[in-house]
Amino acid sequence: MSDLLDCPFIKMNGLGNEIVILDLRGSTHVVTADEARAIAAEPSSHFDQLMALHDRVTPGTDAFMRIYNRDGSLAQACGNGTRCVAWAMLRGSARRSLLLETNTALIACERLGEFSFTVDMGTPRFGWREIPLAEEFADTRRIELQIGPIDAPVLHTPSAVSMGNPHAIFWVGDVDAHNLARIGSLLENHPIFPERANISLARVIDRGHIGLRVWERGAGLTLACGSAACAAAVAAHRLDLVDRRVTVTLPGGDLLIEWRESDGHVLMSGPVELEHEGVLAQKLLAAVEVVGAA
Repeated sequence: MSDLLDCPFIKMNGLGNEIVILDLRGSTHVVTADEARAIAAEPSSHFDQLMALHDRVTPGTDAFMRIYNRDGSLAQACGNGTRCVAWAMLRGSARRSLLLETNTALIACERLGEFSFTVDMGTPRFGWREIPLAEEFADTRRIELQIGPIDAPVLHTPSAVSMGNPHAIFWVGDVDAHNLARIGSLLENHPIFPERANISLARVIDRGHIGLRVWERGAGLTLACGSAACAAAVAAHRLDLVDRRVTVTLPGGDLLIEWRESDGHVLMSGPVELEHEGVLAQKLLAAVEVVGAA
């Protein structure tokens, strides 16, 4: 725990998706679930996702990155957080790109402007085992899942996609017509999703525009989720509802998503915002030590 005492942090957001960055390069400390929850509980360092940077593992990369949700669980992907990391690592530098590594992927980032970046989110996966789902579906463009009465379900037949993390996208006429804050947790933890899932309500506005609200696995209702925007764009294209390049409008703002035909990679472009910088509060870390000793 002493490794985190007086540790600097950067608080940012991507379209309102709250991000905290810890630069642990040069240290062997790995943030625990208890530490992540304690950091999230402090108002000054509250986050939806915590991005912890570590020394590079693979030659040619700039850093290894672990991603934590607000509940202390690990996430496999966070597009908004990755854009924030790109800003933090490239500020003051003439470089315009960097390569990050996670447990599951190499992630290329490119600066578009002072506070805007493109992140290569990799290739989506559609196989039921890859997402993963608890039972076999030959076609994951629509899976058998509904909430509400069997003869008049409130939500039904979502698309399922993995963007490194599992997503279920329900297609609706109005993304604000359902109480996602109430039903999100129920759907996130549905038995069909053995690793839980990010739950989205999506409305296709036209072939170049999707409206989206997201309940984020391990974080709850969020103003924006980059991987969910990618998942929705890909799923909508698989259903021939949109083109390969779309604007996804979330409560926090717009992301531009392109599912590149040449190699199948999904590119996400959008802004970031610096909120403040600080030092982790000693009182919250001391509280974690008390819990750990109990």
